[in-house]
Amino acid sequence: MIEKIMEGVKNIRGEERDGIAFLFMNRPKALNALNTETLGEIVEIMDRIADDREIKGVILSSDGRAFIAGADISGFKDFSSAEGRKVSERGQAACDAIERLEKPVIAAVNGFALGGGCEVAMACDIRIASTKAVFGQPEVNLGLIPCFGGTQRLTRLVGSGIAKELIFTARQVKADEALRIGLVNKVVEPDELISAAEEMMRLILKKSPSAVSCAKVAINKGAEMDMFNALELEKNMFAVAYSMPDAVEGTSAFLEKREAKF
Repeated sequence: MIEKIMEGVKNIRGEERDGIAFLFMNRPKALNALNTETLGEIVEIMDRIADDREIKGVILSSDGRAFIAGADISGFKDFSSAEGRKVSERGQAACDAIERLEKPVIAAVNGFALGGGCEVAMACDIRIASTKAVFGQPEVNLGLIPCFGGTQRLTRLVGSGIAKELIFTARQVKADEALRIGLVNKVVEPDELISAAEEMMRLILKKSPSAVSCAKVAINKGAEMDMFNALELEKNMFAVAYSMPDAVEGTSAFLEKREAKF
């Protein structure tokens, strides 16, 4: 039940349709900037969704004209170095909670995705951008660096050369360039954004949930390993998938020339 998942949450709005949780960042006056409270809510929501068998996938978007315009600097400005590290820990925990959720997560990016906003989007499995979306890591303008995982996830998505360029220069990237460099998967018109994300999610949810989950684990954890260990992980996750009822149904449906019912 989406009501139970969203219980006590103030800064994120939730809806549910046919097994998909639609989460909307909801601090539009602050351009959905991430404060400490919101970061904690992301972790809490992802943990609750992980335990909810009715929710099969997540679409993360926002209310207002910004996806997430960064971290709420007003709340962090006078922190000590140790306190700054705590901010990084909270931001990384939120992004890690999205990434480790063993269900598909699609970011539907409708405006500015800067700093922590770009990092949240990169933690999602797939990114669909509106033509009005703008991405960037502007932290060096503040004498800082990306700290919610941006130095690592951006490099893994677009390569070290482009990641260094974007982080060192703080240059913002519009949707068409984000698509070209591999930062997003697809670009659509603003009024098509949520429907495009839902269409892709519906396609994913027609497939085996256990297989998608195993594939997500293999891809995410394998990216952190050398090739030998990554291939060992792939074998192990294949064995897990093979042991699931979906494997019986999927292979039987193929041989019987019918559509699988997962």
